[in-house]
Amino acid sequence: MSLALPEALFFTGIDWAAETHAVCVLDAAGKISAEFTIEHSADGIATLIHRLARCGAPGNLPVALERPDGRLVDLLLEAGHPVVPVKPNAIKTWRDGEVLSGAKSDAGDAVVIAEYLRLRAHRLRIVAPYSDETRALRTVVRARGDLVEMRVVATNQLSALLETHWPGAKAIFADVESPVSLEFLARYPTPAAAAHLGEKRMAAFCVKHGYCGRRTAAELLARLRSAPAGTTLESLTEALRDAVLAAVGVLTALNAAVKNLDRSIAAHLGEHPDGAIFTSLPRSGQVNAAQVLAEWGDARQAYEHPDSVAALAGVTPVTSQSGKHRSVHFRWACNKRFRVAVTTFADNSRHASPWAAKIYNDARASGKDHPHATRILARAWIRVIYRCWIDGTPYDPARHGAATALARQTTEQIAA
Repeated sequence: MSLALPEALFFTGIDWAAETHAVCVLDAAGKISAEFTIEHSADGIATLIHRLARCGAPGNLPVALERPDGRLVDLLLEAGHPVVPVKPNAIKTWRDGEVLSGAKSDAGDAVVIAEYLRLRAHRLRIVAPYSDETRALRTVVRARGDLVEMRVVATNQLSALLETHWPGAKAIFADVESPVSLEFLARYPTPAAAAHLGEKRMAAFCVKHGYCGRRTAAELLARLRSAPAGTTLESLTEALRDAVLAAVGVLTALNAAVKNLDRSIAAHLGEHPDGAIFTSLPRSGQVNAAQVLAEWGDARQAYEHPDSVAALAGVTPVTSQSGKHRSVHFRWACNKRFRVAVTTFADNSRHASPWAAKIYNDARASGKDHPHATRILARAWIRVIYRCWIDGTPYDPARHGAATALARQTTEQIAA
């Protein structure tokens, strides 16, 4: 939504910090009306809202700060204030131009933010509040994403440990973080523990822990034995045992936590009013559909057209032109989580949608690499999803004009 508040008489800038926030209120002429600090607490935020109320109705008192979310933002929105997130880089550039001495302080930054809001209000955008369902879904989706990143780090650490001291344990199963691999490491954390492991015992282990791979017990043992020999020093073996069991415990806990969040995501996605739209997309799945929806949001007034969504997701390029020079380059400034979610969906969709496969294949045929072709497909999907989202109807391939035209063309070619 464009911030168009010609009747606003005061503009507030907040320099956000972990414990205290510096606040500056400017009048329409740019004169400082109030300067103070508040604690990042319930009483501090209540004091802020109370002091701002002295200046007028909350709806006519925009507030700018360098972050788009958090409890401070939530409470300001609940009080009725238009909240404007400003980019830290923009504020830094603005401060460098206004404060020639280079002086910097929290109170000074609050003044700069308020002045930036006052002079550029016509170019800025307010935060579009999400529904409780979207905020709940985003909470569990982002928590899962953070845990998955932690699992990747823990897996790499365990892999490096095994590669150094016991390569066979890393090679026996395809994924070192899989439940069966972790069970094996918990039972046989060192080469000495697996020294007398035979084919019968290996087969019994696989049956007990539900191993569903295509390798027989003999093949698994061959992988174990053919790898470089692990350490056999007594003192190092004890240390290796402790280190491996610690890493296994971390990964086991992370796997359980991710699985629990998967169930929570499915539950919240089912309760969301727009859940059916995103789960109707080809090969979207529950988790990926929730990831796209959580970052897309449900505030219809936040996007003027599908290109706004595509820019937020980072799947549109940026053009730089000056004189005779013109270049098109990758968009770095975007919602990184959104880009990962929507490009993951686009990559999966081409295996179920002939229309998506054609767009991807045409992009690759023109010389684009895989990530670029996936972004092109994601941008095309965003236009389709946007129409479904605005209309509130699930995706139906039979109503997708380009998809049905391609299917008809394919049928005619086969008939001919």
